[in-house]
Amino acid sequence: MNNQRWLSQNFFLFFFTWGVYLQYWSGWLSGAKGLTVQEVSFIMGFGLVARAFSTMFIYPFASKYFSDKKLTLLLVISSLIAALLYVPFNTFPALFAITLIFSLFYPSLLPAIESSASTLVQQTKIHYGKSRSYGSIGFVISVLILSVMIGYVGEKVILWAMIGYLMIMLILQIMPTPEVLLAKPTVEDRSRAFSMRSLWKVKGFPVVMIIVILLQGSLASYYNYSYIYLQQYLQVNTFYIGMILNVAVLFEILFFLIADRLFANKKISTLFFIAAIGSTLRWIIIFVFPNVGAFIFSQTLHSVSFAMAHYAFIQYITKSLPKQQIANAQGLYSALATSLSAAVLTLFGGYLYDITPGLAFLGMNIFTIPAIIIILLSKKAYQI
Repeated sequence: MNNQRWLSQNFFLFFFTWGVYLQYWSGWLSGAKGLTVQEVSFIMGFGLVARAFSTMFIYPFASKYFSDKKLTLLLVISSLIAALLYVPFNTFPALFAITLIFSLFYPSLLPAIESSASTLVQQTKIHYGKSRSYGSIGFVISVLILSVMIGYVGEKVILWAMIGYLMIMLILQIMPTPEVLLAKPTVEDRSRAFSMRSLWKVKGFPVVMIIVILLQGSLASYYNYSYIYLQQYLQVNTFYIGMILNVAVLFEILFFLIADRLFANKKISTLFFIAAIGSTLRWIIIFVFPNVGAFIFSQTLHSVSFAMAHYAFIQYITKSLPKQQIANAQGLYSALATSLSAAVLTLFGGYLYDITPGLAFLGMNIFTIPAIIIILLSKKAYQI
């Protein structure tokens, strides 16, 4: 079993499905199921809350009783069953209930695979960035393929694409897995003080978590308003918008390809500082220069504003936490930094966008600048 190849394949296939979910799920609920924008927003908002609850509580609890392999397998099976439930139903109450169920299982696959990655890095010394880059490649390919399929078949293909990709993931999970991921947590492991509460007592962890909440949360306006900003404010042809948005993912791929070689031995505080500076600069550029060229240039900074912040967090938990705490850390990261903070900051960004579109991006510096200050004040005290 080639551990590096196994992890690369899992990242690739998961982000193949993530491209469907992140980019097209709302559009599918509206176009294929006939829901109004308000109904879709309501469903996806509560889905985000369910996702946060699951990744913060259910996933870390389950990780204490199942091996990484079995837990990931159960999540894939549960996600596939939940996706199949969508097929016969079209009413708002039914779709709302199914989305809550789907959100309890499917998004937890991300921290599950990231936890497996951290375990493999800790115990087998593989290269995280190399395998993670395959996830970004899978995301780009998925988005491009599905955009073509939608053009020929319509929005109904979105659900079937998700079901098909989850079936492929299921086949991969049935195949041989690295031995270290087959180890089931013991009674002794569960008896140790590796609770979610004890995680906050680890020196440096609360500061690191605050930093990633601020930095990942500051991407909220970008994720939610970039498309309409390009389409309505900058008058970009719809055909080119997908290409422009994929520039960010391409630079994300390039970063992960070189990350282990260039940044594996750098201080965590240095990585976070570069990410915070890059993020701040990114939102300033979009606001000060409201044109397509400047927006495309700002996309190159996704390699630091997102990718480097994410890489720094993975490096921190891999180097600073025992294996039994990694699932807890991944659960908190997914719930707080990429779910709840994004939900809150999306509302804030929407308020600013109504004032003037560029302000929605500049306003994200309310969170990146405090991150810079916290990093500078804490790097010595916490040795991060």
